[in-house]
Amino acid sequence: MLALLRRIRDHLLMRDLAGRELALPPEVTPLRAIGIAFLTAFLVDTFSTVPRASFDGRGLVVLAALALVVASVVVARPTRVRVVGPQVATVEGRRTIAGLCGVIAGTIVLALEQPNGMWEAGPYLVAIMAATRLDRRSGALIMVAAIAPFTIGSVVDGSYGTALSISIGVLPWYLVMRLMRSLRERHEELLASRAAEARAAVSAERGRIAREMHDVLAHSLSALALQLETTRLLARDRNVDADVARAIDQAHGLAASGLDDARRAIAAARGDELPGPERLEALAGAFGDQSGLPVAVEVNGNPRQLPPDARLAVYRTAQEALTNVRRHAAAERVCVSLDYLSDATVLVVEDHGAAGTPPPMTPVAGGYGLTGMRERAKLLGGELLACPTSSGFRVELRLPA
Repeated sequence: MLALLRRIRDHLLMRDLAGRELALPPEVTPLRAIGIAFLTAFLVDTFSTVPRASFDGRGLVVLAALALVVASVVVARPTRVRVVGPQVATVEGRRTIAGLCGVIAGTIVLALEQPNGMWEAGPYLVAIMAATRLDRRSGALIMVAAIAPFTIGSVVDGSYGTALSISIGVLPWYLVMRLMRSLRERHEELLASRAAEARAAVSAERGRIAREMHDVLAHSLSALALQLETTRLLARDRNVDADVARAIDQAHGLAASGLDDARRAIAAARGDELPGPERLEALAGAFGDQSGLPVAVEVNGNPRQLPPDARLAVYRTAQEALTNVRRHAAAERVCVSLDYLSDATVLVVEDHGAAGTPPPMTPVAGGYGLTGMRERAKLLGGELLACPTSSGFRVELRLPA
């Protein structure tokens, strides 16, 4: 019984199945407080009015009718908080109708056995639930079914005041709840429309950025790579100094790598699959070929699927850290490790210089690499640590699991 009463309370409080209370207009607070008080008074009055609910005689009939009302309210409560649109043909709609019919039947028994009790609460409860759970036609039919037997019975008994109270009092509650439901549906539709507009704006902006990157950056890098390839071939034909030829080869490799990165960025902006941890090996291999430094990649723990933004953050952080190694460090080797911990995903990129090597130059001076990495980490609820070590420089990205 207590469990059933709790479910009725949650129904009146408009909570979802996870127990979270829905965001409702302030006008709902006094209405639901009245509903809870009315339900409490109905239960107390049913157990205190003669014949009282008990396990013998007419009291057993009263107790059974009360149990039917309570169980029917629970049955009428759908598995979801609210379903928009016609519900007659749905399982939830049929459950709601069946439950409300049970409430009507139980209230009729209470009216017959306890004419002096608060059985009038039944039609009000049915009208409120019909307004909030059923479509307009079904709700109106259920409301009429809830009013008609009690109004006719009261007229037959000569209780014209009771008949007038039921027929006139229930209708405003039904209309008010229908109005509240309609306003809430329109509000949710407005929020959904705004969210769709925001997504469309983001998609349009991504498309614009992708076009700009393709038209400017990708074309420039492509032309640069082509020019360096021509220069490299020309240098070979004219037997230029080996160091100069090697420098041209490296410049050509960097331009080609930058062109590939630009193409991947354009694909990501257009919604294609984003690079992630599975490409760390390829990234380290390309860095080793371009810089001549040995790069060790180590993955520890059980790899798990990361959200798209987290996948991209891991890849971009490793990419930027390796770029800084090439620009600022005098390293002998580089270590890249990715640890899948129970509470976090940790990426570490650390370079190591030879003994006696001067301390590495910290990447500052107006660069945006570390700033961008920290911003990515912060947006994902993580953190980025970057600091010099005794033999080099260490970048650590920590993202919550």
